[in-house]
Amino acid sequence: MRIVITGAAGFIGSRFTELFLGDAERLGYDEIILLDALTYSGRRENMTQALLDSRVTFVEGSILDAEITDELLRNAHAVVHFAAESHVDRSITGARAFYETNVLGTQQLLESARRGGVERFVHISTDEVYGTIPEGSWHENHLLEPNSPYSSSKAGADLAALAYHRTFGLPVMVTRCSNNYGPRQFPEKVIPLFVTNLSDGLNVPLYGDGLNVRDWLHVDDHCRGILLVLEKGRAGEIYNIGGGTELTNKELTRRLLELCGCDESRIEPVTDRLGHDRRYSVDCTKISEELGYEPLVNFDEGLAATVKWYHDNEVWWRPLKETQ
Repeated sequence: MRIVITGAAGFIGSRFTELFLGDAERLGYDEIILLDALTYSGRRENMTQALLDSRVTFVEGSILDAEITDELLRNAHAVVHFAAESHVDRSITGARAFYETNVLGTQQLLESARRGGVERFVHISTDEVYGTIPEGSWHENHLLEPNSPYSSSKAGADLAALAYHRTFGLPVMVTRCSNNYGPRQFPEKVIPLFVTNLSDGLNVPLYGDGLNVRDWLHVDDHCRGILLVLEKGRAGEIYNIGGGTELTNKELTRRLLELCGCDESRIEPVTDRLGHDRRYSVDCTKISEELGYEPLVNFDEGLAATVKWYHDNEVWWRPLKETQ
């Protein structure tokens, strides 16, 4: 069987591919197509290990290109759709690309999947579509109240995916994850940005009062959750995937300072981000009870290993920092 993984050169997509290859034979997949446009955050180097596998083929192209998506999804059994513009700050200064890729690109992929007879379509989304929650945690049926161009574009993509299930019967499943961290994350995101800044003797920019709360999820736990949804998830359903570690941005910053051997004098308060959500928190009861998901990576251990990876792999991130 054929599976198509979009955004396979990105942070999460490339790690998912690596983990998926270990289960591909058991799941019956012998043809793995990796699709990525190789924009600024998609790197061919991220796929180095996966491309050594004879079952894997890489195609450079956009999910907006109907000719490419029709060809790749024709007779494909499954799609796991990571491809997206994903940085909130970039969406504030250049929203158009986010709506084009995240909404129109997803619709194009859904249409190709419908025409191609795809039997499993996993759409990867984010907890940011829910907006902000002062207390408690979001269930999957919570109202969508996105507050940034990025999150609203992802909400639009979610609704398109679910509409294709309801209208055409396309077997779509949507996952919504909390904040990911781990090796190979592009250094515009907070953890790699702060670690690489500290490595260069620079300060770390902390938005507003630093009390915004995020739930942290190791990329490996996220990918394990997606694998469960791909294998056993129910069509038309949404599954939250969280890590279970909620921290304020200030608490996260202090942990990173300690791991990097720095003190709080390196914190540089900056004007808060426009539309900055105050708190995210996902309820993972559904995926836990239905599919047996639980996060396995201890946050302190995972964060320390991530910091070490950036310290040990300057050759990977240095060129990216220089182009920012």
